[in-house]
Amino acid sequence: MEMCNNIEIDKEFRFFKGDVIVIGCSSGPDSMALFDMLLKVREKYDLYLICAHVNHNVRIESFTEAIFMKDYCNKNNVRFETMIIDKYGDDNFENEARNIRYRFFEELVYKYNANYLMTAHHADDLIETILMRLVRGSNLSGYSGFKSYIDMGDYYLARPLVNFTKDELISYDKANKVPFFIDSSNNKMKYTRNRYRKIVLPFLKEEDPFVHKKFIKFAQTLTDASKFIEKERNKAVRKVINNGKLVISKFLELDSYIQKEILYYMIQEYYQDDLILINDRHVELIYSIIIGKKNNTSVNLPNEVVAVRSYDFLYLKKEMDELTQYEIELNEYAELPNGRVIRVVEDVYNNSNDVCRLDSADISLPLCVRTRKFGDKISLKGMNGSKKVKDVFIDSKIAADERDVWPIVEDSMGRIVWIPGLKKSKFDKKKSENYDIILKYC
Repeated sequence: MEMCNNIEIDKEFRFFKGDVIVIGCSSGPDSMALFDMLLKVREKYDLYLICAHVNHNVRIESFTEAIFMKDYCNKNNVRFETMIIDKYGDDNFENEARNIRYRFFEELVYKYNANYLMTAHHADDLIETILMRLVRGSNLSGYSGFKSYIDMGDYYLARPLVNFTKDELISYDKANKVPFFIDSSNNKMKYTRNRYRKIVLPFLKEEDPFVHKKFIKFAQTLTDASKFIEKERNKAVRKVINNGKLVISKFLELDSYIQKEILYYMIQEYYQDDLILINDRHVELIYSIIIGKKNNTSVNLPNEVVAVRSYDFLYLKKEMDELTQYEIELNEYAELPNGRVIRVVEDVYNNSNDVCRLDSADISLPLCVRTRKFGDKISLKGMNGSKKVKDVFIDSKIAADERDVWPIVEDSMGRIVWIPGLKKSKFDKKKSENYDIILKYC
């Protein structure tokens, strides 16, 4: 076992007076070592520490560990926050648990206005991550593993122990009499990371006890190379991404390697450095809808992210759990979820599709503004018969996600009298005809 009895964390990480730090602490040897190191420098830098503990609720021992962590925090005058994961879905357990865990951590960051979230990821974790990404497929940045310091916007995610192995951290715990628990699930070979940890890592360390240093250097080399490539990618990004949307016609003019880097660039907004969830197959799926013949289509990515193609644009978004629906009775005005308003006005000179004139004798009041429904049809002005609202959206090149919240005005008999901004129905009146209701979409 490698010996590392005294790790001075402020030599690994630069602290400032008054830093507020949320510590992800499982009670395992890695996070307990980090916890102890922070306690040792707390007074020196006037740190405010919050211990964030997640009970994954898959082992009986986890409840004992949660009680231990609470008592340990009380003993050391550290704020303790915990949560229990009540249930899991059908998704990959490792992925789902990590998502829940980091959502909880981020909630605490905002609750305490922390400037750092710290986790105890170490050199062995880095080796495992690099190997897993090599097998799954990624780009240069992904192959470099994970970063030790990430700007998350409102705070920083820091991993100050990345230069140390797990054996070194256990050695530190024992030398400093730091208590810790061993998670029995770490021995279960059904988890992907455990197989790398139990089979591949021991082999590499037999070949070279200091192999972690080679991987750290490898990661840094790839990081340096990816920074160079990012400069060229960013030049291309400015040309092909407009308001967060990829302009497909311009994108297809680029070199294929830069195309792939741009797609990873878009993905990173949703996955940060957690590209273990994303591999070449996902990028190929996105590329397939870019070059495909369908103008409106999408593909699902991990963590409820969706890549959407809408005509000459491609963008990513978080998938809504359910369709955003509304139904608003229209009296004097109706405020809409898209930020716009439909008002009843006295007069207007405009005769565009943003204005609708109605005769109350022809329709059944009250009017209602709602979202689309399956099978919706409208009797268009100047047209015999009716047309599917879906086809109106397609003809008007309305993006798929916008269609779900686009306002539709109907009377109390369910007849569509107007699709604001797009089409008028047979009920719309000319300025020279009789009408007593004027609606404006603004």
